Amino acid sequence: MNKKEKRRIKITGTGFYTPNKVLTNFDLEKMVDTSDEWIITRTGIRERRIASDDQMTSDLAVEAGLRTLKNAGLKVKDIDLILVATSTPDTIFPSTACWVQDKLGADHVPAFDISAGCTGFLYGMILAEGMILSGINKRILLIGAELLTKVTNWKDRNTCVLFGDAGGAVVLEESHDDSGMLSYYWKADGKLGDLLSIPAGGTRIPPTAQTIAQDLHYLQMKGNEVFKHAVKRMGEAAVAVVKRAGLTQEDIDYLIPHQANIRIPQKKSM
Repeated sequence: MNKKEKRRIKITGTGFYTPNKVLTNFDLEKMVDTSDEWIITRTGIRERRIASDDQMTSDLAVEAGLRTLKNAGLKVKDIDLILVATSTPDTIFPSTACWVQDKLGADHVPAFDISAGCTGFLYGMILAEGMILSGINKRILLIGAELLTKVTNWKDRNTCVLFGDAGGAVVLEESHDDSGMLSYYWKADGKLGDLLSIPAGGTRIPPTAQTIAQDLHYLQMKGNEVFKHAVKRMGEAAVAVVKRAGLTQEDIDYLIPHQANIRIPQKKSM
């Protein structure tokens, strides 16, 4: 390896925030045609957290960010970039990261969003590596936050049982020891965009009274297809990233997938 390849970034602080309100499967039984047993059998989920009416994605992100900085023994002035990974922004523009920056009082740093769905946080780590190792930034606050319940169709039992609200964050810096991010694997497939989307609200389908009446501003998902691709692609990615790190599957102690269905990691167990 050359000198650049040996350099790594690492996580030096973590934190998270979840809203106080809890929505259980028994609560959902009163809202849609479902049952606690049906939800647990198919997803493994028993409850989810729900933001209050006056909370925005940036609020969840700020709470997660502040807790992360506290856990890292840092102040807002100690960071030099804010990245926010989200698919449920406060506004199309300005970015949610800008709202977060304002609420944190961090007007000394740049801030921008990453819109990459479930992979947004990992995309953020990869971007942070480039920013840090290139010398542009030294200490980055990366936040992943979603307020999915405000874009959930509570009449659709196939999606409303899955999603909740929360935020998580990390501080990223260059590593000066043997710890750090060993490898990464990232990819996208735009051909699958219609499997999980919010159809209206952008320039493709601008908002109208008709799009609102047709519930096109809510999250829509072809669950079976998403499940099949998640099992296949996440398994491929896990194998690839281990290989890129120069390791074998036997070297791995934990596999921690991002998913909302317990059957996905069961199906793709290495």
